[in-house]
Amino acid sequence: MSESNLKLSVACNFDLKFVDQIKNFPVTEIYGKLPSDFIGGGRSTYMISPIGTKKLTSYVKYCRDRGIAFNYLLNASCLDNLETTREGQKKIRALLAWVNSIGASAVTISNPFILRIIKKHYPKLRCRVSVFAGVDHLQKARYWQDLGADCICLDSLTVNRDQEALCSLRAGVSCDLELLANGNCFQSCSLSPTHMNLLSHSSQSTHKNHGMVIDHCLLECSKRKLLNPVHYIRSDWIRPEDIKIYQQLGYHHFKIVERDLPTPIMIKRVTAYSEGKYEGNLIDLIQPYGHADNSNRYDWKRVLLSLRYFFAPLKVNLSKMLVLKKLAARRGMLHALSGAPPIVIDNQHPCLQNFLSTILEKRCRYRDCTQCGYCDAVAAEVLKIEKSYSQESLQLHAQIDELLVSGKMWL
Repeated sequence: MSESNLKLSVACNFDLKFVDQIKNFPVTEIYGKLPSDFIGGGRSTYMISPIGTKKLTSYVKYCRDRGIAFNYLLNASCLDNLETTREGQKKIRALLAWVNSIGASAVTISNPFILRIIKKHYPKLRCRVSVFAGVDHLQKARYWQDLGADCICLDSLTVNRDQEALCSLRAGVSCDLELLANGNCFQSCSLSPTHMNLLSHSSQSTHKNHGMVIDHCLLECSKRKLLNPVHYIRSDWIRPEDIKIYQQLGYHHFKIVERDLPTPIMIKRVTAYSEGKYEGNLIDLIQPYGHADNSNRYDWKRVLLSLRYFFAPLKVNLSKMLVLKKLAARRGMLHALSGAPPIVIDNQHPCLQNFLSTILEKRCRYRDCTQCGYCDAVAAEVLKIEKSYSQESLQLHAQIDELLVSGKMWL
């Protein structure tokens, strides 16, 4: 079914059936966390399955009993300096002690200080450095390795399509290196630092907004892709068929996202990357929303649990939030879309067969995309977007932009 040296770290949605269905694939660990805790992580609370400490403890045991390790995420990019306070230290140590007690095999972190605490007090926990740490250079990787990091997930926004960086990093450190396989972010995205902080604070239990957040970074990103669809091709994804190229460069650990997706979609992703092929729409593998389903059934419980974080009349103008809800529904962020998928990237199109090899040769990180035009030519062949979907979505995006920038969203 798969290369013997392929090791997948897969997002969990806390569905026990999902664990049972992936146990025969090369999945070495599942990663996840509570919807909120003191440190926080890489997804807002409203995006994560509403699970408590008892259920998560049982889930970790269920995974371990089936030979799959559990990695608890502690990868917030900012702790608001609370890690340097007496109360903050007490809460950090209490959280780490609990994570250690439930049988988690590893944690993912972004803060070097947290790594030092773990190595001193909980040395049996393996530590993986998060994408949020932005490791894209050999000196950064060596710093984390010297601190005791067991694995580093490299910055996919800058490294995934930079062969020189990939070779330098793999040759320069001995710890495990991991690549995020199915991301869908802009290369070298300028929104990234702001977005990481936004997600981190919106999943911290002590933050004054209590999980309420308008993800303006996600809105801007999704809008820009519709305005200039070539960005779907320029993103940081790795096709399942191209995993072998990275293995030849010495990379065998790959991370699969997302944590809020239904089990059938996640199984599709695990299968594709395990088998190194996918005969379908690449969007199925790389986009966290907008998936087509002819049944188009609402998961009302999940929708309502998510929307409750936005019912904050003292923080936002609730009447204006209706436009945001309408956009989220149109783009498939609340539920599956009916009918044919509005965005299609033909993963088996001939133009994609040598796409990565060509990109690696071009050294894109050091070139002006507007003068190259290669991705534009590929996009014209492999990418199709339903016109009405694009127009309707962009109209809603424009309305929300006005509400956000004018301040009317809060007035």
